[in-house]
Amino acid sequence: MANILYVKANPKGDEMSFSARVANTFLDAYQTENTGDKLETLDLYNTDLPMIDADVLGGWGKLAAGQELTDAEKAKITRLSQLVDQFLEADKVVFSAPMWNFGFPPLMKAYIDAIAVAGKTFKYTENGPVGLSGDKKVALIEARGGVYSEGPAQPMEHTESYFRAVMSFLGINDVTVVLAEGMAADPAAADEIFGKSVEKAKEAALSF
Repeated sequence: MANILYVKANPKGDEMSFSARVANTFLDAYQTENTGDKLETLDLYNTDLPMIDADVLGGWGKLAAGQELTDAEKAKITRLSQLVDQFLEADKVVFSAPMWNFGFPPLMKAYIDAIAVAGKTFKYTENGPVGLSGDKKVALIEARGGVYSEGPAQPMEHTESYFRAVMSFLGINDVTVVLAEGMAADPAAADEIFGKSVEKAKEAALSF
């Protein structure tokens, strides 16, 4: 039995979110084939997700110096540690997110900041950084209004490329990506584009 963590990074309800709808298709197809696996959902817009702020940076410094933390520092650092542990305990992690202004929503970036922790998910060595996140699979289900995987807008794509780079840095190289892109750029073809993305999600789930 595998532990599956689903990380949703969209404030919209599922019925209004292309990325969430494709992700739900992916997860449904996966669970149909893997009935014994356990699924846990982390909705980034409906959870306690501390930013890396003055409390967190100050608290980390105090921990290193063996000093006492304030209540605010302790609460934020404790929650960040919980998020890292949750990520590490998952055998597979599925992310769903839209592209906003050529990048991820801010809470997606905040979550990645939360789990990228030296000594827990990666470490520095004499030969460079080494990932510590284990042999896990991750999937990114992403919706984009325009087309950025190819064509003139490709240089403005800073989501999948960033995601793959971070996962590799954490030691994760088994990355599945399912894109639904171009719905806003070509509204007349939006249903067709979405339908093809759903089919791709179903196929990808079978090998995940």
